[in-house]
Amino acid sequence: MAVADDERVPTIIAENAHIIYRIHGSVSAAQNSPLSSFKRLVTRTKSAAVREVHAVKGVSFVAYKGEAIGLIGTNGSGKSTLLRAIAGLLPVEPGGAIYAAGQPSLLGVNAALMNDLSGERNVMLGCLAMGMSPAEVKGQVQDIIEFSGINERGDFSSLPMRTYSSGMGARLRFAIAAAKKHDVLLIDEALATGDAKFRKRSEQRVRDLRAEAGTVFLVSHSEQSIRDTCERSIWLEGGVIKADGPTEDVMKEYETFVKK
Repeated sequence: MAVADDERVPTIIAENAHIIYRIHGSVSAAQNSPLSSFKRLVTRTKSAAVREVHAVKGVSFVAYKGEAIGLIGTNGSGKSTLLRAIAGLLPVEPGGAIYAAGQPSLLGVNAALMNDLSGERNVMLGCLAMGMSPAEVKGQVQDIIEFSGINERGDFSSLPMRTYSSGMGARLRFAIAAAKKHDVLLIDEALATGDAKFRKRSEQRVRDLRAEAGTVFLVSHSEQSIRDTCERSIWLEGGVIKADGPTEDVMKEYETFVKK
């Protein structure tokens, strides 16, 4: 039986969220003079050396506990930018806001691990950084390594991370992040790495996280991963939400758009 909207618990509320990147370039001595700065202040104009990129434009939605939401859109549509804003890594322009219950955790293929430390040591430090106790970490290290599959072709967990392929590193990052129950887990392309067997394990783990009453956002270029993992999808194009609803319905609209 479906849960009524007034019975569901919101975890993320985006309200008219605008995200603008400001890129600073070089200026001439005249443009950077006190007089020029004063004129810009009085006339409320921006420096010619500042270029603005309006990446997300007035986005509004509500995400609830137990949902897995796919973020789809063509390259440069603002998907990763929106994830970073939800995680609190990018500011929202005045007049809009993104509210979060708990601390959203962003997992991307570029998440930082220590290249000079072994995989096992990175697992321990990563788990401690997520707030696990030393006892919890000790009990999960081997399970995380096994889930990642980095030892399937040898004892790579004892080797420095710099010896890993990009796929191995990405699998280990996912395995670390997925070992903890998150209020909100943001996954950026993490399921696109690894073989079919690992993708299947990853997708099952996302379903497990949902069952534990968390909320999962997934950005992936794999439409099948979105379909297999998320019952709801948000289509972002040019920084604007084009559709938000059941994944299959949104995917059909998106596929019609990209085939034009």
